[in-house]
Amino acid sequence: MVVRSLWFAGPQEVELRIEPESPLGPTDVRVQTIASAISPGTEMLVFRGQVPDGLELDLPTLRGSFGFPIKYGYASVGRVTEKGPRVNALDVGDIAFVHHPHQTEYVVPETMPIRLPAGLNPELGVFLANVETATNIVLDAAPRFAERVIIFGQGVVGLLVTQLLERTGVSHITAVDPIAHRRQLAARVGADTVLTPDVDVAGLDCDLAIEVSGNPAALDQALASVAFGATVVVCSWYGTKPVPLTLGGPFHRRRLRVVSSQVSTIDAGLQPRWSRERRLTVACDLLRGLALQPLISHHIAFERAAEAYRLVDEHPEETVQVVLTYPDSATSRR
Repeated sequence: MVVRSLWFAGPQEVELRIEPESPLGPTDVRVQTIASAISPGTEMLVFRGQVPDGLELDLPTLRGSFGFPIKYGYASVGRVTEKGPRVNALDVGDIAFVHHPHQTEYVVPETMPIRLPAGLNPELGVFLANVETATNIVLDAAPRFAERVIIFGQGVVGLLVTQLLERTGVSHITAVDPIAHRRQLAARVGADTVLTPDVDVAGLDCDLAIEVSGNPAALDQALASVAFGATVVVCSWYGTKPVPLTLGGPFHRRRLRVVSSQVSTIDAGLQPRWSRERRLTVACDLLRGLALQPLISHHIAFERAAEAYRLVDEHPEETVQVVLTYPDSATSRR
């Protein structure tokens, strides 16, 4: 098998490299990739070189460093083609999600792949990581019945959060995004009002604001949009981008609360009732019920990955979720 992987050789430099085929251990499985998703948030920060060099890699499947070169990515779906003699959790032929960089084939411990629901279109499985992130955001935000919520950013995660909020019983959802197509999608999946970022949101008096745009300026807008005693949940990772905030007036006098939401952990206040396993089960179940197919804006062959990254980087108005597709195992054999 010729194994190829995607690396960032430097800022905005994409390379496809040939790697040796990995040996299969007794508790490992071999996965042939079907599709993988480019993250327009975190992954694009890595692609652009906007991550602090010294930051540690947070997944065992990543290679290199944020100082480049780096093999990065975390939303891969594939078919199990081989398993070790002591593997019991998975069978050959299973379709699974793996937190793995973009690569045609890989070997991982049997504990890493997450078997997808039977009958699910495999390409929709690439959303699992983002659905879990959106689930975590809503758990951290803890919206109450009949509250007014405003969401800044309607990229993939923002659109998923909008859909989940629509299920919670909040009374009004306002979505803010600069891109017309994303605002249209937001209205389609549950937003009651859609706005552009140039609209003055001061005085909306929302009960809850969620900042998931990745734009540092949106956080200041979020603080201006909420009522006395309200909460602003920060889900964006800004990397090395500075985040100027206006904290001298309304923020201070209105006793606003800023909360960080990050998917690698569960809020201590929710434990032990909520665990990562419970959250993952919920996210897997949601794959069947959420509007995911409309979020896929492009299918691009893995061989053209450099074009895909340029598209996401230079034309965000045209993209929502870009999915890389892979040749089947027969065409990738020598």
